[in-house]
Amino acid sequence: MRYGTALREEIGRGGVTPLIGIYDMYSASLAAQHYDGMFVSGFGFAASYYGLPDIGFIAWPDMVGFVQRLRLAFPEQHLLVDIDDGYVDAEVACHVVEQLELIGASGVILEDQQRPRRCGHAAGKRILPLEQYLEKLDLVLETRSDLLVVARTDATEESEILRRAEALAATDADVLLVDGVRDVEWIRRVRAVAGSKPLLFNQIAGGLSPRLSLTELEDLGVDVAIYSTPCLFAAHAAMAEMLEKLRTNDGRLAEAGDSGVGVASSTALLEANISRHHPRRADLAPRMGSRR
Repeated sequence: MRYGTALREEIGRGGVTPLIGIYDMYSASLAAQHYDGMFVSGFGFAASYYGLPDIGFIAWPDMVGFVQRLRLAFPEQHLLVDIDDGYVDAEVACHVVEQLELIGASGVILEDQQRPRRCGHAAGKRILPLEQYLEKLDLVLETRSDLLVVARTDATEESEILRRAEALAATDADVLLVDGVRDVEWIRRVRAVAGSKPLLFNQIAGGLSPRLSLTELEDLGVDVAIYSTPCLFAAHAAMAEMLEKLRTNDGRLAEAGDSGVGVASSTALLEANISRHHPRRADLAPRMGSRR
């Protein structure tokens, strides 16, 4: 199955392709009921797997292992994977790309940040010299066979944003991401210098970028939208509320009907992930790419 081709074709159909940020297998199970594509968020994975902020703690074997479990459970989903800066070294980045393509990832996002890295919507980001990042990106592009590659810049200075966007658009990367775009006018300016290169927009609750609908993004010429943290933040809020109620209610659980979630519904959700319940791989290609 050529997962990179499937995502590439989906993006090429027009409209905006939404990819929902997930942080563990349970959130992925829920996201798969509503959307055809997932974004394997570095922010979410650092939070859920390590209990740490998104500042460079992720080890590449952990991310590869997570994506392997995702692909086994969700053979029809697009899986776009955040690999940060490729885990520092260009050789490591290429090795990770080969591993991810082998296990069935659809694509990766490679950023131009220097270590110590930061979430793209946080202060204090530093970027690599453009030539150094382009060298790493070119090696990754030479290494991939079918994998879709998103070139990402975290530049914050206005002239540098446009300089890098134009340079990245001229590469063989499939998609361009300028992270932390602060307003609609800057989306238009990036779109103008990106030429025909598909454009990705990342919005995160409490982040730097405006909250825009898919219709608004399409009007701005955006091709892909990733939602990094809605599942993580919704779980945070729901768990905090439940624990407060449990504490104030003398430890008495609420009825399952109050939330609609109980043993039976949770088990049914997870049983769908058992690999023997899935279509054979030969049957997957015609089904991938259909909008839910």
